[in-house]
Amino acid sequence: MPMYDSTDMLDFKKKQKRKKRLIRVVLILLLLAGAAAAYLTQELWLPKIRNFNRQYQTIINDGALAEGNFPIMINSGADYQIDYSGNYLTVLSDSTVYFYSDEGGLIKHIQHAYTNPVMLSASGRALLYERGGDEFCLEDANNTLYEKRFNDRKIMFARLSEEGYTAVVTTSEKYHCEIIVYDRKGASIYERKCVELVNDISFREGSEGCVISYVYAENGSLVTSVQNVDFTKDGELWSSPGLDTFGLDVYSYSGGAFLVGIDACGYVDNAGNITSFFRYEADLAGGASCNGQSAGILNNEERRQYTAVLFDGGGREPVLVGLSSPLIDVHVEDGLAYVMTSDAIFAYDFTGTLRSTAKVNDSYTGFERSQKHIYLKSFNKIDRIDYNS
Repeated sequence: MPMYDSTDMLDFKKKQKRKKRLIRVVLILLLLAGAAAAYLTQELWLPKIRNFNRQYQTIINDGALAEGNFPIMINSGADYQIDYSGNYLTVLSDSTVYFYSDEGGLIKHIQHAYTNPVMLSASGRALLYERGGDEFCLEDANNTLYEKRFNDRKIMFARLSEEGYTAVVTTSEKYHCEIIVYDRKGASIYERKCVELVNDISFREGSEGCVISYVYAENGSLVTSVQNVDFTKDGELWSSPGLDTFGLDVYSYSGGAFLVGIDACGYVDNAGNITSFFRYEADLAGGASCNGQSAGILNNEERRQYTAVLFDGGGREPVLVGLSSPLIDVHVEDGLAYVMTSDAIFAYDFTGTLRSTAKVNDSYTGFERSQKHIYLKSFNKIDRIDYNS
């Protein structure tokens, strides 16, 4: 057995103590360096942590009705339209178009003489036309931007882009219909003569082109095809096979288009291929889509089954969310699907997770969403509630 004197033992213990102190110092320096790095980069990781925590917390809004300028009373009865865009709430009655601020203050109103008026809004502009009439106009909160009148054709429907472009579908003597596209100043930039029934148009981002849905007969059934066109080119960029449904609305997005039909819906990709198709098992009460995320609401009154169907893009299985009361309206914005039932408004992400909710009463027939509020439409008035998502 080796022998150690007392001096050797003391030296050994001192070395061990120095080694432990050095290890502690290194660990402290590493912790300080990590804390400093975390502090300097908190803008990169802190929002993700907050979002992670927030996704498991359902926000319960109190649903209290705003006062002051609200409610906005409507004298024309239930047959009026509301839309929200560009920080303005626009309202179309049987004789007047109104522009209101977020707080319900009246900014502008203009009279119209249309018998069957239709209003659409985008980026603070309002497109007003008469279905079956021969004229339309584009307004903002300050001016009439332009007006157009057709001498030899009638307006079937029209669409407005975020950039202020207008697409008008009219009757035609030689064709089923014609499409005319105007830029934000009212200059005609594109025309197309169509041999099939065009039932909807959706502008592509930037208004460089649009997708067109049209209905035709195939093997004894009515089907709907989607075409993608560029306003600077002839013909189509692509055209899809017929989806086995009578199309109602089409929505363009960077990956292709989403079609809502009367008894089914589906996605088409940027090559014109059908990537998803979903057949309803109940009556369609509404559909909406934004940036490729889509939602449909279905009511089966006989079985008392009410279902929101959520699609997080083409080629993916839908998420079905069951609710306890009839579904009335739906909007898709900022990655969430807002669903109105007869007694509440719910906001879901596209995994089906409930993000927020608010109680409402059964007098409302629709709603519009702004950044901080929800505007509730009833028979003769518009209410507003605060709504955090």
